Amino acid sequence: MVQKTAKFGGTASDVVVAKVGHGLMMMTWKPTPVPDEQCFEAIKAGLDSLDSLPAGTKMLINSAEFYGMSSPTLNLELVAKFFEKHPGYVDKAFLSVKGGLTEKLSPDASPEGLRSSVDNINEKLRGKKRMDLFEPARVDPNYSIEHTMTELSKLISEGKFDHIGLSEVSAQTIARANKVFPVADVEIEVSPWSYTQETKDEGDFRRKYTRFQADVMKHNFITVNALKAIADKKNITPAQLCIAWVGHLGDHVIPLPGSSRKDRTLENFAGGEVDLSEEDLDEIAKVLETHPIKGS
Repeated sequence: MVQKTAKFGGTASDVVVAKVGHGLMMMTWKPTPVPDEQCFEAIKAGLDSLDSLPAGTKMLINSAEFYGMSSPTLNLELVAKFFEKHPGYVDKAFLSVKGGLTEKLSPDASPEGLRSSVDNINEKLRGKKRMDLFEPARVDPNYSIEHTMTELSKLISEGKFDHIGLSEVSAQTIARANKVFPVADVEIEVSPWSYTQETKDEGDFRRKYTRFQADVMKHNFITVNALKAIADKKNITPAQLCIAWVGHLGDHVIPLPGSSRKDRTLENFAGGEVDLSEEDLDEIAKVLETHPIKGS
């Protein structure tokens, strides 16, 4: 049976969310942001899909203080505008926000830096949606994780947000952090392949990644085509296959694909309903072992 919901850990262990979340990054972190109404329809599509799940289930929505090019806080401003226009969806969303970076996107876990980041996020949200969870986007090598957790727990006690998450950290760091304050979630990149059918704009930051360079892409498309063949046999899209694969890594794992279109949001959500057999998982593992992804 396919698991359609998941739970966080730590202080958020009583929060039930859909198995697939919604990343908002590419709505605004691109040369030309997606029109607001298109974004709103994409967000609504995911939240409306909750009607098929047990009452009280929420949708994990992921934003950040720096998801914008012309203005770093464009994504937060978009979130505020959405919930201002559609307040009926507030209680259906669990909002996770990454922050704790300088203007040059370097980690800043100083007491002043963390407080400034959290306050800036709340200012941009304008009270239209509470920040349920705050994540330092990266670990600051200048401060211990124990220090970071202590400072963030102080901000929780002041009522600025409710839960602490971590991003791109090791198991050892998670264990150390959890001894200071319960960690609710950990965001890390996990996927067999970042499948997308859209062409990257010239200014799209992803074009700088080596995995998207022509010679490397030629190799990586061998993997893409092999995964597509598996997806075709199951009558699902490659994106849904990847989402299902991530979801099958554990009951506590919540795939967090991005989407700025209604149809893609619905496609992603349906990926959480795909059941992969042991044969499917073995076949995917064989593809990844035979044709490992190249590039960063």
